[in-house]
Amino acid sequence: MSVFTTVHEHQLNQFLTQFDCGRLVSFAGIAAGIENTNYFVTTDRYALVLTLFEHHQPDELHYFLDLMAYLAEHDIPTAHPMCSKSGSYLGELNGKPAALVRRLTGGSLEHPNTEECRTMGTALGQMHRTSPGFGGYREPDRALPWLQETGAILAAHLAKDIEGETVALLEDELDFQQNHPRGHLPQGAIHADLFRDNALFEQGRLTGIIDLYYACNDALAYDLAVTINDWCRDEQDGIDETRARAMLAGYQGERPLNDDERAAWPGLLRAAAMRFWLSRLKDQCFPREGEMTYQKDPEVFRRLLIAHRAQADATRAWLNG
Repeated sequence: MSVFTTVHEHQLNQFLTQFDCGRLVSFAGIAAGIENTNYFVTTDRYALVLTLFEHHQPDELHYFLDLMAYLAEHDIPTAHPMCSKSGSYLGELNGKPAALVRRLTGGSLEHPNTEECRTMGTALGQMHRTSPGFGGYREPDRALPWLQETGAILAAHLAKDIEGETVALLEDELDFQQNHPRGHLPQGAIHADLFRDNALFEQGRLTGIIDLYYACNDALAYDLAVTINDWCRDEQDGIDETRARAMLAGYQGERPLNDDERAAWPGLLRAAAMRFWLSRLKDQCFPREGEMTYQKDPEVFRRLLIAHRAQADATRAWLNG
């Protein structure tokens, strides 16, 4: 279970006095997620999610919470943060910045089908039509500079223990990404981590897009690539073409990709796979301490990256629906 900071009942009760949210009934740690501490919190008035931020600083958290509120207020199904009695979305608990958001109904999908992928693509397209109007700005923290820094650290570490082909893959892909920037593509606020466990469905209907704590300003099409890499991945860690075409069709029904985005598409899929391969590999090689934590397998995205590198023509073909 991914709980890094333990919260006791008396501490939570004290925190809740900052909000007009009723009396605490129950709370429990949430297993999903590996970056922050999350609890389900139930009061006699609301069902909520409490997040304690383990790595982010208060200044950048205002961006996330304001974006969540902005999207919810523009009919994108995100969890609206609760405002404290003092007028802030952000508080402090156990020495960590903390926020409460309304809990959305539904559950995540382990094996999304074609229509659910189409629905997710439609919602992401709607989000990307809306998010460029958001006034906040945050630099992406997993873009090329992070890839280069993390890649150098991992290459030095891995070279001691594994076959050289993995290090060669890492270095070659870093070189490719350096020569294929995405700053010229349409930009806006993106989710940047819209995996299956960050969306909620109920009886085939999307009820929520959650966990926007990697959100930043970046290429909109890169966000789509991140999402396809998780939602449309098959059991061999390649891409299921039928689901990928469905998601792209749903997305482009709301926001068609332009010629620059189409040309960049194979490289964006590679960049998205690379980002999660390296972040998971870093967690595996240099694990963080936590009371209850689990790690996700980096090999999934290494294999996916290899598949994308071999199938550029096929990935372009998906764009035609």
